[in-house]
Amino acid sequence: MVQFNLPENSKILKGNYFQDITGSKNLKKINIYRWDPDKNENPKIDTFEVDLTKCGNKVLDILNKIKNEIDSSLTFRRSCAHGVCGSCAMNVDGINTLSCMKSHKDIKGDINIYPLPHLKVIKDLVADLSALYKQYESIEPWLKTKQAKKLTTEIHQSKENRKKIDGLYECIMCACCSTSCPSYWWNGDKYLGPAVLLQAYRWIIDSRDEERKERLKIVADKLKLYRCHTIMNCTNSCPKGLNPAKAISSIKKMLATN
Repeated sequence: MVQFNLPENSKILKGNYFQDITGSKNLKKINIYRWDPDKNENPKIDTFEVDLTKCGNKVLDILNKIKNEIDSSLTFRRSCAHGVCGSCAMNVDGINTLSCMKSHKDIKGDINIYPLPHLKVIKDLVADLSALYKQYESIEPWLKTKQAKKLTTEIHQSKENRKKIDGLYECIMCACCSTSCPSYWWNGDKYLGPAVLLQAYRWIIDSRDEERKERLKIVADKLKLYRCHTIMNCTNSCPKGLNPAKAISSIKKMLATN
């Protein structure tokens, strides 16, 4: 059997154990990935005993409780807490999800929380999304039309054409899909990944946009687009119930028939 040895400084060690001091019988053990770039230390897993008696139902509620009541140094992103902004995306119980939408009541036993996989970690549960945002910028995600400058009213769209962007515009760029995709893990510097390609298709299919051919040219690359092998991890992991794999296949079909 082949054995892979990780560099010593990347091995995850056992961290601190924060025992409950409330005396509650309604406890949950939360194991959280910790890493501080300002300390010359390996990443570690800290364990927290959390009293759920006075805690909301979501994983984000647990994280807020830990930060507010147990360890203020715990670092993670959060904003709207309603599944709209995508800030609190992380890996919970082995699945990429939004911690504000994931109920801790659905998880039996200990809860294991990690940052989104296969990205550089900035600190604790905060992953570096700068490369993803540059890829997003590269597809020029805005309406491109020559007539817009001349118009003084909105550009009208039929109900049929408007319906085509359903399941696309709802993407919040949380990166759950891209960071669950093996092709993106290994080719993230070239392959655009499911999140960005879904966004690209959203503008390609928009009837109000006048740059469809140019947009297709941008993604018509064997590395940018065709690294997708239809594994479907992206669709299975989307917390909004969208289907990036379908969007990618639609782009491929358009390129094949145009």
